[in-house]
Amino acid sequence: MARLRIALAQLNQTVGDLDGNLARILAAYDAADDAGCDVVAFPELAITGYPPEDLVLKPGFVADNLAVLAKVAARTRRCAAVVGYVAADRDLYNAAAVCANGGVLGTYRKRILPNYAVFDEARYFTPGDASDPFELYVIGGVRVGVSICEDVWSPAGPLAEQAAGGAEVNININASPYHLGKVVDRERMLATRAADASCALVYVNQVGGQDELVFDGASMVFDADGRLVARAGQFSEGLLVVDLDVEPVYRKRLLDPRGRRTDVQIATVHVGDTAVVQSEPARPAPAALLAADDELYQALVVGTRDYVRKNGFSDVVIGLSGGIDSSIVACVAVDALGADHVHGVSMPSRYSSDGSKDDAADLAARLGIDYRSVPIEPGFAAFLDMTAPSFAGHEPDLTEENLQSRIRGTTLMALSNKFGWMVLTTGNKSEVAVGYFTLYGDSVGGYAVIKDVFKSRVYALCRSINARAGRELINESVLTKPPSAELRPDQRDDQSLPPYDELDPILAMYVEDDRTAGEIVAAGHDEALVRRITRLVDINEYKRRQSPPGVRVSVKAFGKDRRLPITNGYRG
Repeated sequence: MARLRIALAQLNQTVGDLDGNLARILAAYDAADDAGCDVVAFPELAITGYPPEDLVLKPGFVADNLAVLAKVAARTRRCAAVVGYVAADRDLYNAAAVCANGGVLGTYRKRILPNYAVFDEARYFTPGDASDPFELYVIGGVRVGVSICEDVWSPAGPLAEQAAGGAEVNININASPYHLGKVVDRERMLATRAADASCALVYVNQVGGQDELVFDGASMVFDADGRLVARAGQFSEGLLVVDLDVEPVYRKRLLDPRGRRTDVQIATVHVGDTAVVQSEPARPAPAALLAADDELYQALVVGTRDYVRKNGFSDVVIGLSGGIDSSIVACVAVDALGADHVHGVSMPSRYSSDGSKDDAADLAARLGIDYRSVPIEPGFAAFLDMTAPSFAGHEPDLTEENLQSRIRGTTLMALSNKFGWMVLTTGNKSEVAVGYFTLYGDSVGGYAVIKDVFKSRVYALCRSINARAGRELINESVLTKPPSAELRPDQRDDQSLPPYDELDPILAMYVEDDRTAGEIVAAGHDEALVRRITRLVDINEYKRRQSPPGVRVSVKAFGKDRRLPITNGYRG
């Protein structure tokens, strides 16, 4: 039995920051080498960051990425490094370089390119040629294969072929975006792949936020029977060092007809035939997975923190209405950036209740954030006077309601311009779906923290925030009062929308599951309500196209995931 010491470098890279990404890679490499590792694996496209999108259409960017790879390779010593980068030949490839002893010893080109959901890899890359022989790397006396992300999701992918050709360990490098519950599905799939191939599997994943996407890490190691050996934490950077015992698996493969392959071409590259003998084996217990609400909340925190900081901001400003949505956004911002970097602004109008104003001030005090009140009545009155001649003979309606929202949006943007604060918008997925927000009003800002969280889930998250804190960070009155935009006397959301426990299941089926209105009705929902709601979703696509990005936490979010035409006559 051989023992291989492997490091999984779970890094938070930034797309396009080649120098910064290089520094992170080299620091992790040195730590792995100091720990006596035989090999260290880095995430998919670790040099460029993922996804680089149209940056790879710039020849200069691709050339610079190759220059960084050369610097990584030159730094390597006995410890091998598997590094994701953009390879260039006649075409571009999503590739992994195997480096050791100061040079690049081999390259693997991703075979299966995802082109669904948030992925557009076929737009940029050519798949590795299936007719090319696989390379196995003898590291510490163990035959190691390499694959990239989507390659391992297919049962008939490269892992099975490499194992049939003699691979004992496969290193799979990833930039696998998060959605709620994905880590469990991912773990089940990886365990199956390892067991089916009788090949230990090392899965390293990126961590951190990149625009709408957030990556959860949770890098894992499985033995040849599909048993979980180690797991890194979710949503945190780190170097996981694991001693993997590699037992002979030829007997199992001989008895399994799937392992009897004679058509697999394999080239072997010797990196280092002898592993370093370690006096103390590295056997970290698998990190525990977060509970669902904690996992979702942490994704919001990480996505917000990285979007704000990677785009050069230190502080954010939030309009505090005293409602549940602005309350959870403020909590996320504090956990992401620290209370000293969060500014809350109450902007009461003639319709704002004393309770809402008190709840906004109370939340700011409990969170310890900067708080100010900027009443919008002078601006609202001025707009009413200004438009009175044009509106003569017309009763007040949605126009006057939207004016208030737009004054608030202008106020927040003025504070943003004056002090350099990013505005965080507070609309949830339920409101964004049906257009229950004001264009150029409460939609203005730099980042939409909860745009992919349904309203009913917002309530659950707020209660979990209080439970985790052991006290009421969010006042109970905020959780129990009827939701209201407070733009007219005695206004409530349920005057314009059905209760959220009725609305959200319909939206989930229509938006996330791609069901037609007819299919939703057939599932037992009221036809008139379904037709009304789906119509609202369709006609408000133009508003969503003009709204800021926000962190993706579901299987299908508005933005990269869901691409419906604005001009659309289909009513299924």
